[in-house]
Amino acid sequence: MSETKQSLVSRGSLLLAAVVTLGIVIPGVARRLLGEAGYNDLGMVVFVLGYAGMVVIVWYGWIRPLDITGPSE
Repeated sequence: MSETKQSLVSRGSLLLAAVVTLGIVIPGVARRLLGEAGYNDLGMVVFVLGYAGMVVIVWYGWIRPLDITGPSE
């Protein structure tokens, strides 16, 4: 691909997809393994903290920089 042509999937959108996927998958797997080991409450805390961390990263990296204002007259 040439550099003047824009690709359908940009680097930023791939990074966003990776952060969201890893923010759900890794805490989910850790929660499952901890639950099977008898640490269900700890697994729930790990999942909630992992998911909340992913939400904060997505907000800070992608949503916060957006200029969401209405039309000015």
